[in-house]
Amino acid sequence: MNSTENIEKEWLFEITPKNKFFTLNLKEVWQYRDLLMLFVKRDVVTVYKQTVLGPLWYLIQPLFTSVTFTIIFNTVAGIDTGTIPPFLFNLAGIMVWNYFTACLSGTSDTFKANASIFGKVYFPRIITPLSVVISNLIKFGIQFFIFVAFYLFYFIQGAPLSLNVHVLFFPFLILLMGILGLGLGMLISSMVTKYRDLSYLISFGVQLLMYLSAVMYPMALIGDKMPDYAWLVQYNPLAYIIETTRYILLGVGMVSVWGLVYTVCITVIVFFVGLLVFNKTEKSFIDTV
Repeated sequence: MNSTENIEKEWLFEITPKNKFFTLNLKEVWQYRDLLMLFVKRDVVTVYKQTVLGPLWYLIQPLFTSVTFTIIFNTVAGIDTGTIPPFLFNLAGIMVWNYFTACLSGTSDTFKANASIFGKVYFPRIITPLSVVISNLIKFGIQFFIFVAFYLFYFIQGAPLSLNVHVLFFPFLILLMGILGLGLGMLISSMVTKYRDLSYLISFGVQLLMYLSAVMYPMALIGDKMPDYAWLVQYNPLAYIIETTRYILLGVGMVSVWGLVYTVCITVIVFFVGLLVFNKTEKSFIDTV
């Protein structure tokens, strides 16, 4: 009996079925923080390792998208951005939008993409979607650096740009984007294990959602031009994050306190619902993937 008790005391971790309907496992995630950092490094390094331009794609994509939006929506369609240069207006929205889409698309395929790893070794499954959110935060930092460079360029050219104390709330907006993308991604990844064709709809849905998120136009414009359909944008939490971002960084647009409160509530609800479904799916997904 003594030898048996000594052996039991030597175990560092005990793997047991999860009986709780909801668990965040922050303590366990912290214990596996080294693995989390390895996943982050993998996501950053290996994605463009065998490409010609490598990490330059982080810069090329938002720049070309901003140029395209400026030509189509500002030059051809005549969308007015006030005294703010249209290119900078579009770049601010695209920069934040890219972070959300990267988090969503990267986490929405968690179970399917990591089935071989999940079936062989145990670790907190939430580490994989968390690594996607963190690694894309690094990519966002690179794109934000490009935005700052063009911001300084237009400022030197005489554009009426100025920063105020509201810029301190910008990291909070990025945090909201990341949590919202994580919550939706975990929810979709859980559904993809049973409905494979859902993954093919994600890219189409993201493109459609972009036009309803005020990425390339002010929120006030949709209310003036299409008042009957303005509710599609007004009930979209992403639109308030992007609109507030432009107000903080460029001083254009508006800040809706109700819209931000609504966005925070939706983000929290989506995250916890996604986490609940994710925790439930990880127990049996290996049988359906």
